[in-house]
Amino acid sequence: MGPPMKPLIHLEGKVAIVTGGSRGIGESIARAFAAHGAKVVIASRKVEGCEKVARSICDGGGDAIGVAFHAGDLTAPQKLLDASLAKFGKVDVLVNNAATNPHFGPFLTVEQGQWEKTFEVNLRGYFEMSRTVARHLGDRGASGSILNVASVVALSGAPLQGVYAMTKAAVISMTKTLAVELAAMNIRVNALAPGVVDTRFASALVHNPDINKLIMDRTPMKRVAHPDEMAGAALYLSSDAASYVTGHTMVVDGGLTISGF
Repeated sequence: MGPPMKPLIHLEGKVAIVTGGSRGIGESIARAFAAHGAKVVIASRKVEGCEKVARSICDGGGDAIGVAFHAGDLTAPQKLLDASLAKFGKVDVLVNNAATNPHFGPFLTVEQGQWEKTFEVNLRGYFEMSRTVARHLGDRGASGSILNVASVVALSGAPLQGVYAMTKAAVISMTKTLAVELAAMNIRVNALAPGVVDTRFASALVHNPDINKLIMDRTPMKRVAHPDEMAGAALYLSSDAASYVTGHTMVVDGGLTISGF
């Protein structure tokens, strides 16, 4: 018999940045990446939360650091890359997950500042971080993977979440364009579109009885997701197991978008 086969899906030898990695979906992705061999840079506005997750990963035998990162700051992507290189020497994988949604309510009542902040963080932040890492990969002549966390609200009308949904729809469009433009550099770009996940970020949906019932009525699996249920899709799309997958949006929503209600 030959040597045992490596698992098909792993990130051994890879360095991954996960923005918004101190809690929720980002934390679950960061922990899954570390468990599957990656060295992980956990980035978020509050560095204490990042460092707490990083310590927990290290205590479990992984390798991670926490770095302060504000997605709305145009200087932040280069600073985050520099911190990653100082610790691990390279970056192979980027997960753009940091997001904001300051306005939950009717589309016509959104304030200008809320509009600008949502686009600044959710769209420009993703773009600038993607461009920074892509340039690093190009300078190295290395292959890589970029994963943009979008949302199922990008795929249909989204009452009470209109501006947030617009940014996520734009993220999916950006994902497709970058996938085409970066393919020649052997950089894959994909998106993950979660359904309703039980996080603090989605609490206005999960913990409002009327909205929760509406979602459950439309969800064949009749429940919301746990953040860990997003990690498997993120791991696959970021790993070499998905080496021929680019420009794809993977929907993980318990059947919400195909229920037909």
